Amino acid sequence: MKKKYTRIAALFLLVFGVFLMFIPQNVYALPDFQVPTGSIPTVTGTPKGPTATVKSDMGEPFLNVRSGPGALYEKIGVLLPGQSVPAVGVSPKGEYYLIEYPGVPGGTGWVSSQYIEITGGQPPVVQPPATVTPAVTATFDPTLAAQFIVTIEPTRMPTFTQPAPLEVPTYAETSPNQIASGVPMGLVIAIILVAGILVGAFSMLQSR
Repeated sequence: MKKKYTRIAALFLLVFGVFLMFIPQNVYALPDFQVPTGSIPTVTGTPKGPTATVKSDMGEPFLNVRSGPGALYEKIGVLLPGQSVPAVGVSPKGEYYLIEYPGVPGGTGWVSSQYIEITGGQPPVVQPPATVTPAVTATFDPTLAAQFIVTIEPTRMPTFTQPAPLEVPTYAETSPNQIASGVPMGLVIAIILVAGILVGAFSMLQSR
């Protein structure tokens, strides 16, 4: 029994020895990564030269960028409050600044000096475009305007005719004992009384 264990142990040692023979003698260690020393320079986005910065308290959500120095020129873009762009020129009166604005013809645009602040120096004076192209062209339709023109025909005033003179009737004063023709009332009563007597007498004679 002991011989059996001894043979197993010897076989195991033999196999282990052969395994050690095939192990490479050189050991390769991973290189250590070098840690950089010193300060690393940082890249800043501050543009060089004159810079136009839109005022944060301008009171509007954006600032219009136009094709020329004036409100009649076409709008080509906008700038947001606090945004900074390079300024390359200024109008002769200093009312508008010429800025770099990529993506439009010429790569530049004009903004009002009222809503921006200039830092880094003053840009040179540049001449504005020769002509102004209004954003909206006014059109006049004479046919439509003629509908609202009212012509008043002159009328002659009526002539004044003098009215006829007013006739006021007059009445003669009469006394209480007279009729309108001037006969006394007593005379009329006497005539009536005489006529009654005559009629009565005539009636009595007829009855006999």
